[in-house]
Amino acid sequence: MPVLCSSCLDKRAVMKRPKTGHSLCKECFFWAFEEEVHQTILMAKLFKHGETVGIAASGGKDSTVLAHVMKLLNERYDYGLQLMLLSVDEGITGYRDDSLETVKRNQQQYELPLKIVSYKELYGWTMDAIVKQVGLKNNCTFCGVFRRQALDRGAIMLNVDKICTGHNADDVAETVLMNVLRGDIARLRRCTAISTASEGDGVVPRCKPLKYAYEKEIVLYAYFKKLDYFSTECIYSPNAYRGHARTFLKDLESVRPSSIMDVIHSGENLSVREGVKMPVQGTCSRCGYISSQALCKACVLLEGLNRGLPRLGIGKHHRLHDKIISQQPLTEKEERKLKPVDF
Repeated sequence: MPVLCSSCLDKRAVMKRPKTGHSLCKECFFWAFEEEVHQTILMAKLFKHGETVGIAASGGKDSTVLAHVMKLLNERYDYGLQLMLLSVDEGITGYRDDSLETVKRNQQQYELPLKIVSYKELYGWTMDAIVKQVGLKNNCTFCGVFRRQALDRGAIMLNVDKICTGHNADDVAETVLMNVLRGDIARLRRCTAISTASEGDGVVPRCKPLKYAYEKEIVLYAYFKKLDYFSTECIYSPNAYRGHARTFLKDLESVRPSSIMDVIHSGENLSVREGVKMPVQGTCSRCGYISSQALCKACVLLEGLNRGLPRLGIGKHHRLHDKIISQQPLTEKEERKLKPVDF
């Protein structure tokens, strides 16, 4: 006997929600998913009427669902937002070039302006070139740092008030676990924040409308809505540290589905003991971007690449910042430690 939708009690259920366990028909699932995102936006007061909002678009399921839902809710509830798509081209042949074609189709489907900024244009390097020099072990460090700054630069070019990203509940829970495992108290305190205030010139506030949406439900929403998205994983990410946290979280979820939300709430309610020394936010002396050191991470990574010392930005080499700023040569011993290793 077919199971009826537990919401409308009329139509046949087509799915069991991973988040709540309710059996729902397609229409009721769409409404529930969209309303939860709407309530998240309202409760956190993510937007103000009349703001220009850049949607970080990669062509993947999260950003595609985000663009679709943001456009839909903006029209349904009259948010009064001007929406734009913002993409970053990291320069990964066979991956990003294909996903950007999806983004361009999304632009036409949702009739939103699109801006694409590239690593090559901003930094003079592509990820393909970076991986050739650093190998596959620490390449995600370079990409993550550069992409964050690239989004801010693109947002400034578009003159947007906020950037919204497609980070979902699984992403946030993984980040909490990663910061616990690394003992990174500074990031652990802020990684569960649904929005970040402006941290200075050159930094645009960000928010996560999908913070409480399960990844499985985002996939189901995209599937049932027949959205056009790119589903291939990055070819350089198999060894990423996040992958271990993701595997652990999936194992937890299989035993206890509420584990994802439990981890997020634990991170949200975390308190740090008084007296714990926290980094002081300043600005990079070279590019002016936010940094707790004399040089921001992006400038240190770039300096290492340009000097042929790619390991300069990996690990803690803050004592070398003064030499870098003053363009002093490094000692032979220092250079030897920072040379690329054979992979």
